Amino acid sequence: MTAIPTTDGGAREVDRLLAHYAESHRNPTNEKIHLVCIPLILLSLVGMLWAASPWVALGFIGASLVYYARLSPSFLVAMALVSALILGCVAMLGAQTFRVSLAVFVVAWIGQFIGHKIEGKKPSFFEDIRYLWVGPLFCLTFAFRALKLRW
Repeated sequence: MTAIPTTDGGAREVDRLLAHYAESHRNPTNEKIHLVCIPLILLSLVGMLWAASPWVALGFIGASLVYYARLSPSFLVAMALVSALILGCVAMLGAQTFRVSLAVFVVAWIGQFIGHKIEGKKPSFFEDIRYLWVGPLFCLTFAFRALKLRW
């Protein structure tokens, strides 16, 4: 994995990851696209995994939550709640889970790449795969700031 450049010396890993991620997400249109598309990608990914096997989907969520626990207790709690909401949505899709999830996944990724075209910068995960897990946290920072919560 690529080292994350930082000039702050003592910042927490989660803060360094979010700051680096934010560098390629400064355009307001790109930010808005990401605030819609990242949750949709997460929902659709869990939906496709669920359609393959609920245990695979739960394993993915569990492993993701372990990673979030390493970064921040606040993000762990928030992502656990988001994950529960996602599982509820996936359960409502029933027999259509895979088809709907696949369609949402494709459209949301197209949106992401359009956002990066507007931004003029490549997606962060091309540099470091961890940014696929940082993206949802980036979205949560907007909610945390609005609620004046610390992550």
